[in-house]
Amino acid sequence: MARPKQGVIRFAANVVGQARGRPGWLENILWHITSYFVANITATAGWLYFRVLNRTTFIGRENIGRQPNIMLLSNHQSMIDSMPVALAFYPKSWLHPFLVPWHPAARENFFKNRFIAWFSSHTRCIPVRPGRRDIRALHKMIDVLPKGAIILFPEGTRSRTGEVQDGRPGAGLVALATRPRIIPVAIDGMHSVLPIGTSRPRVGKHVIVKYGPPLDYSEFLDKPRTRETAQALVDKAMEAIRAQHREIRQLRLERVAPADGEAQRSEAS
Repeated sequence: MARPKQGVIRFAANVVGQARGRPGWLENILWHITSYFVANITATAGWLYFRVLNRTTFIGRENIGRQPNIMLLSNHQSMIDSMPVALAFYPKSWLHPFLVPWHPAARENFFKNRFIAWFSSHTRCIPVRPGRRDIRALHKMIDVLPKGAIILFPEGTRSRTGEVQDGRPGAGLVALATRPRIIPVAIDGMHSVLPIGTSRPRVGKHVIVKYGPPLDYSEFLDKPRTRETAQALVDKAMEAIRAQHREIRQLRLERVAPADGEAQRSEAS
């Protein structure tokens, strides 16, 4: 009985030993336990939606690792991009609570009423004010990342064309302060799942998420921690994301070409 009991105690310590979610110690413990279940149940629903109701292909999940201080930098196509990107940690997050990722979310969309704010908070959304530099949100990201994982979208807004846009320096400032393992992520197909201007996610779409190898950004660590250095780091990450996005598009073309050839042969026969 000693070993199972020790295992439960160790697991409970892992749940509550993460970055502080609430100020008081009791409130913080209750928040972490609730967040653990809410986030993982939501991830289970997300897995069913993206793997069963949609065809989602994940490439390179082995690049992420299982240690805390993981930053996923992704391009941005829809309001729910963080859900398929976060599935990189599922179902490992049931056993390793620190793998439930944090991610910024627009305050006007994800904290607009009490219920949505409660749900967003417990799925580890960090509220960000639109149209201005949110120093409080930046400090929150720096605080939570060393003990966990975070998903950031350096573009700052959704791409209307589906192409990868330029990134902003905020993610670089977080990276320079915390020195995480940075994984460039390219996602494609989410503009078909939830197009800009719509509120109901669609089904039957093909989404591809590609997790690249860890980004080597050692060249920036000895430089002054300025916005210019942060921007240069983000620019390097965005180039990696663009390269992965081009690979995804090429993969789509290669899959379509054989199907078109077979269709033509069927018509000819």
